[in-house]
Amino acid sequence: MGLITGTDRVAAVETNSGAVVPLTKIAAMTSNLAAVSYGLKMSPPELEQLRRLLSDSGAALTSESTAGDARFEVQTLALQLDAATAADVARLRHRIAESAGGSLDTAIVSESLRAAPRKLLIMDVDSTLIQQEVIELLAAYAGKREEVAAVTEAAMRGELDFAQSLHARVAVLAGLPSDVVNAVRAEVRLSHGAAELVAAFKEAGHIVAVVSGGFNQILGPIAEELGLDYWIANELEIVDGVLTGKVMGAVIDRAAKEKYLREWAAAEGIPLEHTIAVGDGANDLDMLGAAGIGVAFNAKPAVRAVADAAINMPYLDAVRHIAGV
Repeated sequence: MGLITGTDRVAAVETNSGAVVPLTKIAAMTSNLAAVSYGLKMSPPELEQLRRLLSDSGAALTSESTAGDARFEVQTLALQLDAATAADVARLRHRIAESAGGSLDTAIVSESLRAAPRKLLIMDVDSTLIQQEVIELLAAYAGKREEVAAVTEAAMRGELDFAQSLHARVAVLAGLPSDVVNAVRAEVRLSHGAAELVAAFKEAGHIVAVVSGGFNQILGPIAEELGLDYWIANELEIVDGVLTGKVMGAVIDRAAKEKYLREWAAAEGIPLEHTIAVGDGANDLDMLGAAGIGVAFNAKPAVRAVADAAINMPYLDAVRHIAGV
């Protein structure tokens, strides 16, 4: 399967509020939207404030519904926003983010995405699908966990080139026996709600994929257990039962994540406006920007600032409510 080259970047427009909107999302926007709010405990005053803000922005509320469970609450407001453009929606998202309190987040989503019969959900892995950063777990066996964690944090904030930082972090693993991979695999824990999210999408007939800057040796068994449709990560080089401190082939970096989103969506005949991308770090930004809606999951500030929606609680399955699944 061919990959889109890095020169095929997505053009974007910048709104008056400073929000950057990929042009691929302009056609996806319609006047029918949903404001999906979620939080551990949502207060009536906060929801009333949201209704007023939406009304002041020209949106007409057509219906309301509630969902969620004992872990978190969900309130969905169906909206009519006449002749809404992508820039209008970006401004609305920006206003909501600026006025948001501490107990709820709100995603503004096109109803065409929520109602799509087939969707593609694509997710990052480390600190998204799973709770940990695998490279840090591996580095602990080399006595380098804190050193590697600091580099990982800087890379996720976008302060370092991801590929260069990955090579530097993997280098500290040189000489470790390959058995540490099995030991780390046993330490990995899915994020809360991850299995439920994947199961809900699969049961509804949608496609679920993950693309990771981590490692195939860890991701493979997880992907098989969850029944993922597509998955890819980096490959640790192992020679004679020992980690060499290198990865094989091209690094799965920021650009690669977007490329695989586009490739897999095309393979399944799913328009980009019917895709949902979820991630937490700077290396997820291109993927989040190209998807129909990009969701920042407990993400770094730079990612939250530009994502279409943010989830700031530990339950990954809140994504299903945003996507209408």
